[in-house]
Amino acid sequence: MTDTSVFPDPTYKETVLAPLFEGVKLHYAGHMATINQAHLVMLIETGILSTDDGAKIAVALRDVEAATDIGALTYTGEFEDYFFYVEAELRSRLGDLGGALHTARSRNDMDHTLFKMVLRTKAEGLLSGIVGLSNALVAKAEAEADTLIVAFTHGQPAQPTTFGHYLGAIIEVLNRDAARLSAAIENLGHCPMGAAAITTSGFPIDRRRMANLLGFEGPLVNSYGCIASVDYVTGLYSAMKLVFLHLGRVVQDMAFWSSFEVGQLYVPNSLVQISSIMPQKRNPVPIEHMRHLSSVTVGRCDMVVNTMHNTPFTDMNDSEGEVQQVGYEAFESGRRVIDLLTAFLPACSINETNVRRNTDAACITITELADTLVREEGLTFRQAHEIAAKTARVVIAQSIPLGDGFEAFTAAFGTEVGQGPAMGEPDFRRVTSAENFVAVRNCIGGPAPEALAQALSHYGEELNAIGAAQRVRVDRIHSAARRLDTAFTSILET
Repeated sequence: MTDTSVFPDPTYKETVLAPLFEGVKLHYAGHMATINQAHLVMLIETGILSTDDGAKIAVALRDVEAATDIGALTYTGEFEDYFFYVEAELRSRLGDLGGALHTARSRNDMDHTLFKMVLRTKAEGLLSGIVGLSNALVAKAEAEADTLIVAFTHGQPAQPTTFGHYLGAIIEVLNRDAARLSAAIENLGHCPMGAAAITTSGFPIDRRRMANLLGFEGPLVNSYGCIASVDYVTGLYSAMKLVFLHLGRVVQDMAFWSSFEVGQLYVPNSLVQISSIMPQKRNPVPIEHMRHLSSVTVGRCDMVVNTMHNTPFTDMNDSEGEVQQVGYEAFESGRRVIDLLTAFLPACSINETNVRRNTDAACITITELADTLVREEGLTFRQAHEIAAKTARVVIAQSIPLGDGFEAFTAAFGTEVGQGPAMGEPDFRRVTSAENFVAVRNCIGGPAPEALAQALSHYGEELNAIGAAQRVRVDRIHSAARRLDTAFTSILET
């Protein structure tokens, strides 16, 4: 049977090749030009190409780049992809010499290098946003170190703490997430170039020089792994996912805290939308946007990771253009969450009246009464707990603050111990105050001012370390760009 079909099939063109071509225009064309320049420099320096031939190719590369309006290109099917389009442009200027640039490389090692170059830029941008959010939360926590709030467990009022202490918990997780993301970015730091299709090349290539010119720490060693190992993708998106999974929980707290019934968090008018029909409504709609964008980002990260599940350990399209391009949407939605939360939380404040109301109504300082009875009255904790429980039941039933419950306390104490307490009413009021509750919790990690200040200082040190590691990576890329520009320009001037 004679096959008279011509590539590309129209449906394959429209469903696969044209969308991929658009993705290359948007994400990869500039990086491909960088790889072309670096590869040419390496070929000349190793003697694989002569200086004269290399200079001709360099001039042609420059001319192709100057003459090509990448944004105006459309996929016609004349060339399989953008790589072949560039090679065809070189050959139209140089003849067969235009094909010499592809000596000792493959689209396989080029593609994974392109993906890493894009991912490291996007990931560093996201990491900068996360560090910025954490720094903003540190500043907010310092400002709110003495601002009392009600802490909830299982959806119920539990104990008093401070807004600064609560924010410190967020910062700790966010800093760990930032460290995980930074480690995942480090895993992008080794260059696949030189792996060629799968087994390197018989030419005397210099893989270290290629890595150096492209801003990588060094070459990724095993050539099979260069085109088969996708842990740089799965590791990165897994680290990203955790950021937004964890932030989504915080956002859910913001929704709960700002509800009319709780009323602990005040969202300013600039971040509130009104109802079109109910004039009394103050809807903190940005919370809902942060919540669903966090979930969307988690889903997009899962999509990338799950696409790799049960794929063969070899070169395959499942890890390449299409999934990479769709994955970039996770950075877009994730950055929106980070930017919005960075603006939102510092702008919010605590409604102290409602905090006091809920503190009194729920009797949330009662734990410290029990603790004080153990320390100062010499009771066992179980005795103290029973007295505190009886006291709490009475004051809650009478709808009075715990501080007004001295009579109920003395009755419970007498029933349990058989005598009156040494504690008088003024001390009872002090012991059961939210301010005292916070002040006595001064051990590591507690909400007391000294303990919190030490923690916030430590968080700042963590952020400085993450920032320092990031600067090393970014400076390496910028330095490489300058080296490549110098080396390529010297070829043009030959």
